[in-house]
Amino acid sequence: MTPTTRTPTTRTPATRTPAPRTRVFLATALLLALAPLAGCGDDTAGSAAHQAAAPSASPKAAAHAKAAPDALPGMPPLLDPKDVYAADRPGMLSPVVKDFPSRVYVPNTESDTVTVIDPKTYKVTDTIPVGRQPQHVVPSWDLKTLWVNNDKGNSLTPIDPKTGKAGEPVDVHDPYNLYFTPNGKYAVVMASLDRELVFRDAHTMKTVHTEPVSCYGVNHADFSPDGRYFIVSCEFSGELLKVDTERMKVVAKQKLPFDGAMPQDVKIAPDGGRFYIADMKANGMWVLDGDSFARPTFLPTGKGCHGLYVGRDSREMYISNRGEGTVSVFDFKKNELTKKWHLPDGGSPDMGGVSADGEVLWLSGRYDAEVYAIDTRTGKQLARIKVGKGPHGLAVYPQPGRYSLGHTGVFR
Repeated sequence: MTPTTRTPTTRTPATRTPAPRTRVFLATALLLALAPLAGCGDDTAGSAAHQAAAPSASPKAAAHAKAAPDALPGMPPLLDPKDVYAADRPGMLSPVVKDFPSRVYVPNTESDTVTVIDPKTYKVTDTIPVGRQPQHVVPSWDLKTLWVNNDKGNSLTPIDPKTGKAGEPVDVHDPYNLYFTPNGKYAVVMASLDRELVFRDAHTMKTVHTEPVSCYGVNHADFSPDGRYFIVSCEFSGELLKVDTERMKVVAKQKLPFDGAMPQDVKIAPDGGRFYIADMKANGMWVLDGDSFARPTFLPTGKGCHGLYVGRDSREMYISNRGEGTVSVFDFKKNELTKKWHLPDGGSPDMGGVSADGEVLWLSGRYDAEVYAIDTRTGKQLARIKVGKGPHGLAVYPQPGRYSLGHTGVFR
């Protein structure tokens, strides 16, 4: 399968050409980006620095949180070892973001813009020009900056979520998607067409290590509870990777057992026992034991299974089925699908996130130049908002959590 099968946005292999040189990121923008962490050279100091940089909205819970002895050095300990999303409850906004205006940021891949929506009024408040083919809007580890991944523009555009203003772009080649290691030390660029995982300094975005991969189309990921490894999906070759976070090395690879598999979003279960991988060609999600990395099982959800979003109570996960205009609801405790919501007049629900209060699921309509707001209690469509062409990885911001692991908002 070749990259030309990705629609409506086409990304084709090409000889690498140098990205146009953009100006050095302004000092003010750097201050808004990931703050320097003392742990870059010392793990013990790093742990203390990260605790200060990623305060919990629940001091009582934080006081009882203890780092696992085998956890990634410098990673803030989970608030609840039995629930990786325990810091994501409604109202648990970090002091860093509590005064940020609530907005939905929508990257339009074919319009080279980011549409900004007020979620209270469902009105477009701004349209921000960015680089060529913006794919995702990604919250930085320290929550202070939103990075727009300009894939074909070979750059990242920073947006200050406090003011809504964009800063100077930073040169980064093939940034299809962006993640951050749980200790906040590195940004991990999913360089899809370059066939690379590029570990960059999370403050300066300078390359630290480039890990070549043999699979094609690295795009989405999620981390183990202890942060020691992460699972990566390879869209165009139908493969999964297991990557050692600290060593920055691919340690295992497997081909999915479906002809033409096209894995997309990756999300870990609240208890950390398994990973779920959406597959838009198999029309469902794979269920993987990340520790053993054994052959996964499969659960059908709907045509074009694409995005995975965990509810604020860690009980359910919302699954967008882009090819049929539906959202499936998966119950973690029951280990089964319990509902399917149909968008009126169809649609192409793609990527997005859950509102800070957990009551609204926001999804981009990839093929229809629109965004959907869906009531998470009833599945009713609350709004359908016109945006630019090819809307993709929208970010709802701010959201609860102490720090961001990247993508459109994966918080711990």
